[in-house]
Amino acid sequence: MTSTAPNAPRPTQADPTDAPAAALTGLRAEIDRLDDAIHDLLMARADVVARVIAQGGKGRVALRPGREAGILRRLLDRHHGPLPRRAVVRVWREVLAATTAMQGPYAISVCEAEPGSGFAQCAREHFGALTPLRIYHSPAQAIAELGAGTATAAVLPLPAEEEAHPWWTSLLHRADPRIHVVARLPFWGPRTEGAPRAHALVVAAVAPDPSGADRSLITLELPPGQSRARLSAALGAAGFRQGQTLLLRDPRVPVAQALVDVDGFVTEDDPRLAALTDVLRRPVVLGAYALPVEGETA
Repeated sequence: MTSTAPNAPRPTQADPTDAPAAALTGLRAEIDRLDDAIHDLLMARADVVARVIAQGGKGRVALRPGREAGILRRLLDRHHGPLPRRAVVRVWREVLAATTAMQGPYAISVCEAEPGSGFAQCAREHFGALTPLRIYHSPAQAIAELGAGTATAAVLPLPAEEEAHPWWTSLLHRADPRIHVVARLPFWGPRTEGAPRAHALVVAAVAPDPSGADRSLITLELPPGQSRARLSAALGAAGFRQGQTLLLRDPRVPVAQALVDVDGFVTEDDPRLAALTDVLRRPVVLGAYALPVEGETA
């Protein structure tokens, strides 16, 4: 009968924790590989933007809010998996801000009349963490940056009917540079906890560009006694689908002014403008904005 030597090594058993650890190491290596691939694509995208600049884009106002909205909608339509949709918007907003800044000076003026009202935070969310923001207490100050060429766009509060001196009326008589409404903020929702609750319009010294799902703002000069009902009827008869309407009347002025939000992307040569009745002069298109992304699509 044989016996085992006292010092003979015993058979080893596999550590049950080794397999999960190896799997985790492999997954982390896969994440590193994907990070490199994402970085390669970001650099390739920046190279294409540099080629656009070389074709003559350098120095102009490189703001295309409609195209940016279209890009985001397309990505959200194809998105799937556990990554939240709002994270896709957040990532691409930073990418768009960075590549826009490559094309020329890029700064945003913001009207935040009351500290903490959220307009600066709303602008930061949309235009990127590294884009310079200049905060002002009045719309006129923010708009003045556009006239001076020292800001790319201005973020302003949504117009309200009770305003004594609405900022949008100051844009009607500007010709050099012509300033348009080009976007509405925030672009995505619903709002998460801690997100700014401010709602704003963005104006810039460029014409708006269509996104495929837009609303436009048109202004009208009317006889002072014209009713809302008559105005709505005239808009409908001309073929416009009307949204919110602001109507300004001043007893000291023999003209009423209206700001009307209508469906679609309207340009100055739209024949429906000429079809509007009971107006004192041809309506002016103040601008247009891409419809924000709402609900589950965010």
